[in-house]
Amino acid sequence: MPTFRPTGPAAKFLARVGTVSGFTMVSRVTGFLRDVVLAWVIGAGPIADAFFIAQRIPNHFRALFAEGAFNAAFVPTYAGTLERDGVARATRFAAHVLGALLIVQLVILAAAEIWTRGLLILITPGFGRDPVLGALTVDLTRITFPYLLLITVVTVYSAVLNAHHRYAAAAASPILLNVAIVACVLAVAPFVGLDKTAAVYAASIGVTLSGLMQLGQILWAMRKAGLAAKPERPVLDEEVGTFLKRLGPAIVGSGAAQIAMFVDTILAAALPHGAVSAMYYADRLYQLPIGVIAIAVGTVLLPDLSRRFAAGDDVGARRAQKRALLWSIALTAPFVVAFLAFPELLVRLAFARGAFDEAAALRAAATLRAYGVGLLAIVLLRSVVPGFHARGDTRTPMWVAFFGIGVNVALKFWLSDRFDVSGLAFATSIGAWVNLATLVIIDRRRAAAGKS
Repeated sequence: MPTFRPTGPAAKFLARVGTVSGFTMVSRVTGFLRDVVLAWVIGAGPIADAFFIAQRIPNHFRALFAEGAFNAAFVPTYAGTLERDGVARATRFAAHVLGALLIVQLVILAAAEIWTRGLLILITPGFGRDPVLGALTVDLTRITFPYLLLITVVTVYSAVLNAHHRYAAAAASPILLNVAIVACVLAVAPFVGLDKTAAVYAASIGVTLSGLMQLGQILWAMRKAGLAAKPERPVLDEEVGTFLKRLGPAIVGSGAAQIAMFVDTILAAALPHGAVSAMYYADRLYQLPIGVIAIAVGTVLLPDLSRRFAAGDDVGARRAQKRALLWSIALTAPFVVAFLAFPELLVRLAFARGAFDEAAALRAAATLRAYGVGLLAIVLLRSVVPGFHARGDTRTPMWVAFFGIGVNVALKFWLSDRFDVSGLAFATSIGAWVNLATLVIIDRRRAAAGKS
């Protein structure tokens, strides 16, 4: 019986995606175990909301400064420099960028630790109604915020490793976040009783502890690969100038996505208690295909396209992107069906035990179904956007992101009043489809006009 076995570039692409997907799957499994432990020990009430907000705030800044925007500007610049000028010059560029990022992150960390309450009032004004809960959220945020500084350094080294087609260490590092949180929570679980605050303090410590663990692991991987990029005093040379020109629009574009996430947090915090938790637990299931498929494909595709465009291989780049889109659709379809048809079953199987009651399960399931409407669009965006970024075009995705987020945020205010937290998720889905459709139209028009 004949079998389908990809060969050549397709085989290399799938092998690299498989490496990232495999470690991401382990990360998602350990993340699932983490969430089962959190649901069992702290449930989905106001104390859980306090922890999830404290965890989410540094992650908002991480997505803005240390992942999306940074990778969009750094990876094409580093990969292009590596292709044209060799390892030494690319490493020097990375060292200059790392030095600048450390200065910025230290300032942000100091400001966040000093003015934590003001930051929380800005982001989650609904928590001001409960002074005790607000004070708990402030304490937890001060514990988790150093994670941002640590993970920023991890992100730089991960991008360097990815540009050299070494994906395993970066893909495996999130596993340590889950392991640290679970270990810290289980360490205090026997003493929690009816007071859950000890558990959320332990979980917050686990977040920052995991940052130290991830940094140690990625430094070991860099040494094993024979790569070194110690932070150096920032210098505005040609590569750094190119990086900064790309970074500005990328930060603005990434900021547009963070606006929607901040609005989610603000509106969910203003809804009846448990809304933030319902969104969190639905998001954990929703993020499984995004991590295993979308992020894996995007992680491999961006450096590949960047090096192809730098070498002038536009035809090969187009073929690589088309291949990524087709595999993304094939792998995502089963998840879309499951989220739309069986969300209650999935949530109950995953979380309905201990302090996680039936009401919490139904609320999270409705949110998961709404997320499922836009799942395919979110996954495909991870294959479409790298095509723009690899060419050094961070402006087009920025403007399109603003358009999609504008639709998204407008719908959030309208739908959350009518459909509770699931309305926020449905608005996210619609915004994703608007974003994807607009980028595809622009890309096809450019291709038809012969503009790469």
